[in-house]
Amino acid sequence: MEPNQLIPAALDVVGAWIVLGAIGLARPRATRWIAHRLFPLGALASLALAVIGGVALFAPASDLVLPVGLPGLPAHLHLDPLSGFFLLLLGASSAGTSTFAAGYFRDGEGTAPGLLGMQYHLFLAAMAMVMLAADAYTFMLAWEVMALASYFLVLTQHRLGEIRDAGFLYILLAHLGAIALLLCFGVMMVGGVGGLSFAAMRAAHLSVGWASVAFALAVVGFGAKAGLVPFHVWLPEAHPAAPSPVSALMSGVMLKTALYGLLRVALDLLHAPAWWWGLPLLALGLFGALYGVLFAAVQSDMKRLLAYSSIENIGIAFAALGLALVFHGAGMAALAALALAAMLYHALNHAFFKSLLFCATGSVLHATRQRGLGSLGGLLRRMPWVGWTALIGTLAIAGLPPLNGFVAEWMLLQAFLFTPTLPHPFFNLLIPLGAALLALTAALAGYVMVKFYGVIFLGRHREPGLERAHDCGRFERVALVWFALGCVLLGLAPGLVLRAIDPVVALLFGHGLAVPAGWLRLVPLNAARAAYSPLVVVAVVVPVVLATAWATHRLLPGRMRRADPWDCGAPDASARLQDTAEGFGQPVRRLFEPFFLTHVELPAPDDAQPRYRVVVVERIRAQIYQPAADAVLWLAQQVGRIQHGRISIYLLYSFVTLLVMLAVVLR
Repeated sequence: MEPNQLIPAALDVVGAWIVLGAIGLARPRATRWIAHRLFPLGALASLALAVIGGVALFAPASDLVLPVGLPGLPAHLHLDPLSGFFLLLLGASSAGTSTFAAGYFRDGEGTAPGLLGMQYHLFLAAMAMVMLAADAYTFMLAWEVMALASYFLVLTQHRLGEIRDAGFLYILLAHLGAIALLLCFGVMMVGGVGGLSFAAMRAAHLSVGWASVAFALAVVGFGAKAGLVPFHVWLPEAHPAAPSPVSALMSGVMLKTALYGLLRVALDLLHAPAWWWGLPLLALGLFGALYGVLFAAVQSDMKRLLAYSSIENIGIAFAALGLALVFHGAGMAALAALALAAMLYHALNHAFFKSLLFCATGSVLHATRQRGLGSLGGLLRRMPWVGWTALIGTLAIAGLPPLNGFVAEWMLLQAFLFTPTLPHPFFNLLIPLGAALLALTAALAGYVMVKFYGVIFLGRHREPGLERAHDCGRFERVALVWFALGCVLLGLAPGLVLRAIDPVVALLFGHGLAVPAGWLRLVPLNAARAAYSPLVVVAVVVPVVLATAWATHRLLPGRMRRADPWDCGAPDASARLQDTAEGFGQPVRRLFEPFFLTHVELPAPDDAQPRYRVVVVERIRAQIYQPAADAVLWLAQQVGRIQHGRISIYLLYSFVTLLVMLAVVLR
């Protein structure tokens, strides 16, 4: 495919999604027809977009101007390795999500299937246009369409009050972020001569002060969409409210559009970033990663747990970008490239393993009608397809080799540990602290995933109805296997992935990775200090561990005696004696108590079936956002006092306003 044909081909995919959504409106109640026809076709279009993005990684940049838009302001489109990488991520992830949606949506899911299909495919089209846009107007138009389409998808079960509240909070934060982005683009137009086009902003010569203001606004605007702490409060509400395929798409792809936007602004349009821009990103990212994993550890709702896990992973990505900016500004080219490559690798990994886990929870939700961890358990025997693929996603997100989640976090940790003496002594103290926080976050993530998988799939059924749980259908199985294979292949072939990422790093920093990635092992900077080979892990380490465990169990001297386990004197042990989600989270609540506002509900002494319930509330929401919301409500009530419903009063207001304006003019 020729470079000048890539953008038209991508627009063909966008048009195909819009047409598929429009076709669904013709038969809005034909659930089976829409699910089994339109969504698989949408998945094929996604695969085509992934191919286009992959080709764009190694092709020269191309531009296209469409004769649409405002008078005198046509739509500018641009495709380079950066947008190609994120188009690849969008296509590969949405291919699996659309396939899963083909088997997921059923009658009675709230929004009419035809309308839901239109919103879904419009959401995909808008995200693709965000990555292709090359002027502020086209970008913001696509950005707002993406926000509105995802808002209506969150409101699929709109008859429930908590769903409407979650949707309102999401759209409120989305529009506050959009205002920050509008101001950011306005600042970048200062000194430009070509209007709203990115080329003009790229050529503008901003002072350090104005460039810093634009960067700060970009962090707020894109951070609100990405779920960066403290702009994250919408995410734990919207993800559980949305249908599972939508949650997978929002977490796996939509959050990455914010990463794309920040990379485009900070490293392309503002092409000379100051080194200290990376410090707030590094601090916010590391704090957000720790904050997200701590709240994930104490959740008792499986989708809220995954939502907080997304906050953790987005925090890691922002920390990697902040570290890359610090290194780039300090003239450490090799370390800057390594940190940026780790960020891009992590974004791609997160798209696969988080989409896999959200889809797996969707299958569990359909099979059991339960979302609370306290009502689940023992599902591996009833749902083997879901259980075994979810195990791969769980191990990947926990960062265990040789799966994909390990590689990016290991690269980022190497970027921290390889750091030579920075030109500022104070930062020499902060960088090791960042490495320690990253290691702590990774360890807690493994702890959280043990809780997630163990409570849902292992042990015994906690509710009698779980014995009737059924495995997922064929479309869902194909999607789960697709994501699981992605987790495996991205982990086994880091060299190929880094070769695909290298053009993006070279575009943004002017240089690629210092050491080319080989097929058998991954060398961050210096082979004498650190190297990693996933094939060695598979061929040597895993068999050695399994053989050692078998030998320890079978070959050690001494007789083995089987007996019933000690049951605390209770001869009739039940599933209620198993570890619960609250039990798993209790050590974290105790150790990190200042982070939480905890409300414990104890059972009555004479309760025949006692239940222990813990409600954990965020201090940020309770002590910052809730007082702000109360203040706005009070102000609205005060303003409402002037509305008496009498025309004479309103005429008096108009007359007084005219008198004041006349007095001002006469002065």
